[in-house]
Amino acid sequence: MKRFLLLFLIGCTAPALALAQTHRTDVAKLQVSVKRITQDALHMYEVDATGTVLAPLPTVWRILTGYDRMEEFVPDLVSCRVLSRNGNEVIIEQFGTARFLFMSRSIHLIVRATEQPMSSIDIDLISGDMKHYESRWELVPVPETGGTRVIYTGRMMPNFYVPGVLGTNIIRGDIERMMGAVLARLDKGGTSKLPGPATDLAKHQPATIAP
Repeated sequence: MKRFLLLFLIGCTAPALALAQTHRTDVAKLQVSVKRITQDALHMYEVDATGTVLAPLPTVWRILTGYDRMEEFVPDLVSCRVLSRNGNEVIIEQFGTARFLFMSRSIHLIVRATEQPMSSIDIDLISGDMKHYESRWELVPVPETGGTRVIYTGRMMPNFYVPGVLGTNIIRGDIERMMGAVLARLDKGGTSKLPGPATDLAKHQPATIAP
């Protein structure tokens, strides 16, 4: 996925600097946990990540369900397109890149996303380069700030060999990059005008394809 960088120009005004400091504080609050588990005789990785943004819930929902634009800011997501939509169920095709040490591997997935408006998005694997893949985005409003807590959970196992402890560290790094990029985009969306409500599901994936 393309790297997303938030740049601040030299000579910013005091309010802009205060906003930058707030953003850095929010990113610092990102918490990521990855552990290996066994489910149905399959060894896989269980992921939990949480972060808070200043953007209000409607803005966060609009960005996360703008699937056709996610490749613009989600790391290692090459392309994503909506194949079909039926009510709150969306079928999505994703192409991404998995990086392992000095190697990289293309990943192709077809997933089903089930939306609960302004609340959650559940994603499960239909077919592709994963033995197992499921994830969930959960959104919780933060009344004290008007912002939103973003919770990402998932269980996944690539369709190729990933060593134990080393694999855990690699996936943790991927999730941290993915969540950092997503949170930065959400906060940016809270301070800039977006093109309009997205009608198609966001190109998703954790780094390990969202995400």
